[in-house]
Amino acid sequence: MNASKILKTYFGYDSFRDGQEEIIQSILDGKDALAIMPTGAGKSLCYQVPALLLSGITLVISPLISLMQDQVKALNEAGIHAAFINSSLTETQIAKALGLAMNGTYKIIYVAPERLESAGFIQFAQSAEISMVTVDEAHCISQWGQDFRPSYLKIVDFIGQLPKRPVISAFTATATREVKADIECILQLNHPSIVVTGFDRENLYYRVEQISGKNKDKFILDYIDRHPNESGVVYCATRKNVDAVCELLSRNGAAVTSYHAGLDNAVRKKNQEDFIYDRAPVIVATNAFGMGIDKSNVRFVIHYNMPQSMENYYQEAGRAGRDGEDAQCILLFSPQDIRTNKFLLERKAFEGVGAEDIELIKQRDAQRLQSMEGYCRITSCLRNYILEYFGEKADVPCDNCGNCHREYTQEDMTAEAKWVINCIAETKGRYGQNIVMGILLGANRARLKEIGASSYKSYGVLSDKKERELRVLINEMLMEGYVIQTADEYSVLKIGDITRLRDEDTRVVIRKFEEKEQADGTRNRKARSTDVLTSAGFDLFEKLRQLRLEIAKEEAMPPYIIFSDKTLVDMCAKAPVDKAGMLAVSGVGENKFQKYGQRFIDAIAEFTADNPDAVISTTADEDIPVTKNVKQNAGTSWTNEEDDVLRNEFQSGMKIAEIAKAHGRTNGAIRARLKKHGLLE
Repeated sequence: MNASKILKTYFGYDSFRDGQEEIIQSILDGKDALAIMPTGAGKSLCYQVPALLLSGITLVISPLISLMQDQVKALNEAGIHAAFINSSLTETQIAKALGLAMNGTYKIIYVAPERLESAGFIQFAQSAEISMVTVDEAHCISQWGQDFRPSYLKIVDFIGQLPKRPVISAFTATATREVKADIECILQLNHPSIVVTGFDRENLYYRVEQISGKNKDKFILDYIDRHPNESGVVYCATRKNVDAVCELLSRNGAAVTSYHAGLDNAVRKKNQEDFIYDRAPVIVATNAFGMGIDKSNVRFVIHYNMPQSMENYYQEAGRAGRDGEDAQCILLFSPQDIRTNKFLLERKAFEGVGAEDIELIKQRDAQRLQSMEGYCRITSCLRNYILEYFGEKADVPCDNCGNCHREYTQEDMTAEAKWVINCIAETKGRYGQNIVMGILLGANRARLKEIGASSYKSYGVLSDKKERELRVLINEMLMEGYVIQTADEYSVLKIGDITRLRDEDTRVVIRKFEEKEQADGTRNRKARSTDVLTSAGFDLFEKLRQLRLEIAKEEAMPPYIIFSDKTLVDMCAKAPVDKAGMLAVSGVGENKFQKYGQRFIDAIAEFTADNPDAVISTTADEDIPVTKNVKQNAGTSWTNEEDDVLRNEFQSGMKIAEIAKAHGRTNGAIRARLKKHGLLE
């Protein structure tokens, strides 16, 4: 059996993705390999496929238990015998697994790096035939990487104790030039084949919103209300924020859970499983969550706070859209985020790092934070900023990010900035942003009357401005350090360093913008797999999703390991009636067909029998047909199911007139419904 045959038989794919075949062939030729490939590009297949063709065992060194467990479940589902060795197992279970490996049962074994120091495991490795050692999340080996783990430094010592040097392969999604050089050097890769497929994730729509405080809460509430059936991650910088945002969303009816290091291990495990199994489609978490989470249908990642580095942001945002479908990566930025991150970095632990390197790492952390702030403040293409940070030259704007869909202008607000300073001075730094803005705008509020604001010189002096303009101005002044916002529960504004403002040549310039396109990028997005489905197709898709969930519960398996959403869409489009047809569906291999294929064939047959005239799919160059099985709704009531279909149709590119005809409603009724869901202005 060759690599292509294994790909089709076990994984159900007809062809390799960019870079995969080159890496696999290099490994099969006995060469070391280093692959830098973005999340969702199929790194795991690059070592799993050759592992089945090599004569001995492949050891995969992985940093997290959850990552190992997911990978092993997926391999076993595909019909490949694999195991993991980590602290979640008893010594008896470990001994049994190693015994089975010695007898040839397992071709792939996942191990934690700490296991490499175990005398028992070293003895096993010296007795077994180890054909390849694969280092997953290889950036963890570099102290210049964002996830440095000292235990990774033991890998080379372990390899040196083996009777015969195996092939070494290393994989990561995030590596700057320095980290890449570190990986090569520390792992002592021998003339490796290096494949860098690029850092661009075309299906991800990047967006930065400069908002603060309660406005962040409102943004998240509105977003999740408009995307009620989508799975997503909300990242927060602190445990306190995680708890507050999770409580806020839960209080407003969202199916949400949380994850941070302060939670009990059992609670963390349950919450993570609730997210993976879609019992709670939204999870609010610190950066302790996510590495190795293989959930393919994450449709959005929102950062409530700015991360500490571009590496962190790229990795965390990259957990969206692993299935290749469109996904949103939204960063909510405020100047307070910079102060929070500086505070956290000052208290960073340096376990396993020599004293002489600590100062260098601190300098590198400060540079990373500065680059991250730069991303939040630029007005040019966000995607290009990311690509250039990782050393990839971009020639033209992507036309598929928030900044590309905004028209920016600049306005000199130096005079207004000085009035902000005067107002804070008059109030003696006792009030927060809303009170200060209310005074400057001359607002007629009871609280302002209570503090005697109308007697201030600054009262109403900026009444010709809009509240949004003043908020942007104060945010700019916070960034420049002219104004300081305290970190208390009831934060107040105080005067910062205004030395530069006394210079007549110093200007305070704010950026204003108008949206050129819809903020979610739907007008310029790439085609999605769901674009081929009609209304009836989406009905079938939901039916298959329910069947998948039913099987997942029976098997105690995450739904996406059974079949991904993308595979279900292809199943709907092809509507297979037999084994040959089902094996032609992308992502359906022999083993999965044997286990689940007939149940999905039966579900499709039942649907088509109940809807004999339904047109399930169309191709991109055809006119979208009117689905005959959709009930003509002359009344005014809307079902949740119809609402879901309506959103999907509009987001897939259907015109309002086409949607109205399919639903038996007027164009006006469709427009009103779309406005209710925030899809039309």
